[in-house]
Amino acid sequence: MNITGKLFIDGDWQQGSGGTYQAVNPASGQRLDPPLSQAGAGQVKQAVAAAAAAAPVFRKLSLQKRADFLNACADEIMALGDALLERVMAETGYPRPRVETERARTCNQLKLFASTALKGDWLNARIDTAMPERKPLPRPDIRYLNQALGPVVVFGSSNFPLAFSVAGGDTASAFAAGCPVLVKGHSSHPGTCELVAHAIATAVKKCGLPGGVFSLLMGSGREVGAALVSAPEVKAVGFTGSFAGGMALAKAASERPEPIPVFAEMGSVNPVFLLPGAAKARAAQIAEGFVASLTLGTGQFCTNPGMVIALDDEATAVFIAETARRLAEVGAGVLLNEHICSAYAEGIERFSAHKGVARVAQGKAAGDSGYYAQAALYATTADYLVANSEIQEEVFGPVSLLVKCKSVDEMLRVAGMIKGQLTATLQAESAELAAHSELVDRLGLRAGRLLVNGFPTGVEVCDAMVHGGPFPATTDSRFTSVGTTAIARFVRPVCYQNFPEALLPDALRNHNPLNLMRMVNGEQTRAGIS
Repeated sequence: MNITGKLFIDGDWQQGSGGTYQAVNPASGQRLDPPLSQAGAGQVKQAVAAAAAAAPVFRKLSLQKRADFLNACADEIMALGDALLERVMAETGYPRPRVETERARTCNQLKLFASTALKGDWLNARIDTAMPERKPLPRPDIRYLNQALGPVVVFGSSNFPLAFSVAGGDTASAFAAGCPVLVKGHSSHPGTCELVAHAIATAVKKCGLPGGVFSLLMGSGREVGAALVSAPEVKAVGFTGSFAGGMALAKAASERPEPIPVFAEMGSVNPVFLLPGAAKARAAQIAEGFVASLTLGTGQFCTNPGMVIALDDEATAVFIAETARRLAEVGAGVLLNEHICSAYAEGIERFSAHKGVARVAQGKAAGDSGYYAQAALYATTADYLVANSEIQEEVFGPVSLLVKCKSVDEMLRVAGMIKGQLTATLQAESAELAAHSELVDRLGLRAGRLLVNGFPTGVEVCDAMVHGGPFPATTDSRFTSVGTTAIARFVRPVCYQNFPEALLPDALRNHNPLNLMRMVNGEQTRAGIS
């Protein structure tokens, strides 16, 4: 399939009226053909209007047809074959195995949400039947159901061109909820965006859905993105990216005449607490896993282990020495774009400018062409971190900060002052975990996912996953952007009181035609109501 540089709006491929640009191969710095177009203001309005028109139809689509659509999206993405893989590699510098893995994750995620939509548990159907004889006042018939919010804007991320982009988790969960999706594609992989949009567009047509169910728009976040978030018809936003970008969207959404939620995942340093027993028993083994996690994908993961907290002792010295040995063998890795490359360099400079921070390990130097990063480990003390809290800010890429503590109590102090995180990890021996329950409790207040004796990179897509956390990791710690409960972001509860049976949604009808598990008069049951 050829890339045309067009946008998909209301079931039609259009040349963008907002100018053209070219993607860049980050491994070489060379521009990629063909020129790609950006949306104009009129095209944004057209896409939003189409999504608003499609919303009532899509909201009422049966769960089976919604699941069929999600499965069709996955099948059409796979049908793109090598054309998709090759374009992703050209636009990201990722090796083929990484791209194949991400494609599989993306398609499996779509199929998982198809299954989730079909089960209907997320509808949370609740029924309290009428009690006309109740004293002193009768109870009316009251029924509760989650329903789709309406059109959702999804911002594709730079580091996951498939799994967090056009057909990524935000899109899959919004479709499962019954919400039309307007994707603002990422400029780092626009050709990839178009190819995946072709797959979704084909699925829309095959499933007989309104064209406004899905649109792909490319262009500046400040112009196209801001216009989408400001559109009155839009009811929610999904975003994965920088803190600055997420907060700008949240501000714009909160200042609308009708404020809307922005579910922004904005990154994290994902602290790893190296407890003394584990350090003494297996410092070298932990260093091996740490370096692999730190440099995976050139550190371009929101769950990259950007901070290690450990005692200042001999065992930690072994960890540092083994990390230094292994990092010295790691070649410079490709970064996704020029902006990420320059931001990484600035982050390294910020560390270097602090007198209380020293580089203790580094990888091989980068060459002169393309956008590359040299991996590094820096070290500081707990006292210096507390006095200079700005050094705990995320540096996106393969760099981490080791914080040396004089005691476990000082490790607790660090745990109490770190900001909200996506993850927090404990490297510990079995006996240590029970002895350090206070540390576990503190980290539970700081992170959305706690790990023991692992590393945070690698986010399983499953029912129990939480990929979220307290601010500033996300804008709303009550929700996850990965896993089936991500659907909860794009629904709202509606209550029906004393409605005649014929006007009720199927999920709330007495005979339970969808065979859902419902709460009826305080008990979970699939039985109908006589």
